[in-house]
Amino acid sequence: DEVAHMANGEVVVIGASLPAEAPLVGRTLGDIAEEFEPDWDFMVASIGRGEETIIPRRDHRLEAGDHVRIVAKRRARRLVIELLGLAKHTPKRVMLLGGGRTAEILAQSLTSRGVQVVVVERNPERARELAEQLENCLVLEGDITDDDLLHEADVGRYEMVVALTGEDDANILACLFAKANGTTETVAVLHRLALLGLLSGAGVDVALSPRTATANGVLRFVRGGVAAVATFLHGDAEVLELEVANGSPADGSLVSDLELPKEALIAAFVRDGKPQIGRGKSRLRAKDHVVVVAMPSSVDEVHRVLG
Repeated sequence: DEVAHMANGEVVVIGASLPAEAPLVGRTLGDIAEEFEPDWDFMVASIGRGEETIIPRRDHRLEAGDHVRIVAKRRARRLVIELLGLAKHTPKRVMLLGGGRTAEILAQSLTSRGVQVVVVERNPERARELAEQLENCLVLEGDITDDDLLHEADVGRYEMVVALTGEDDANILACLFAKANGTTETVAVLHRLALLGLLSGAGVDVALSPRTATANGVLRFVRGGVAAVATFLHGDAEVLELEVANGSPADGSLVSDLELPKEALIAAFVRDGKPQIGRGKSRLRAKDHVVVVAMPSSVDEVHRVLG
């Protein structure tokens, strides 16, 4: 559902809802940690359960339907995806609903990998432009909510349908129609975040929002002294990247000795370009880049500790 890159790409944050068959379901974080000793490559950093966002500890048990956010070393991305029960084959047929710049870039990327791509664009001039620019890609002129058009295009035979127009209602309706006609996975771009809660289980598998990207940019300035900030569609927790200041309380201290709020967790840190998962026995040093998962109310205290 969600991916953010921190610390120059050395650390990734992956968020997803756990399907019942995911290997992590039913296990405590302590059990998971013991399995991957002695050198952890990832950590479950937050759990969204119903309306609650939890910064978890060892005794928390994961349940089907939990929305988890995992902080991992870059090399562990494939492992994390498997543990989340998300490992999938690359789709062979993809339909893009909307022909904006994002769709154009996505179509180019997919066709370069041998994926069969169809783009549906309402504006006749833009549709002709895309048809001229995109090789090995079929461009259809029409409205993405036109059920006759989608039927004629045989939308159900596409393994993935991505609706990325600027109109939330159209994106959602088109995804619901595609799902009802047999599409395996649907992705909708969503501008109004209030609609997110309506989509779970309704036929839209993934919701993406350009607003969260904008919010992350704004938060970077609001927080001050932060190298990167990531917020997500699901949950209230923020993922912050900060540098340990020389002489700060964290400089030279064990993570277990830091007086951080319970709603804040040091998930990873990067030293000399090498990522490490945060543990109680980890000792931080000045200039370490630290990835922290925290609720908004705890961010000021995190700043005080890390400097």
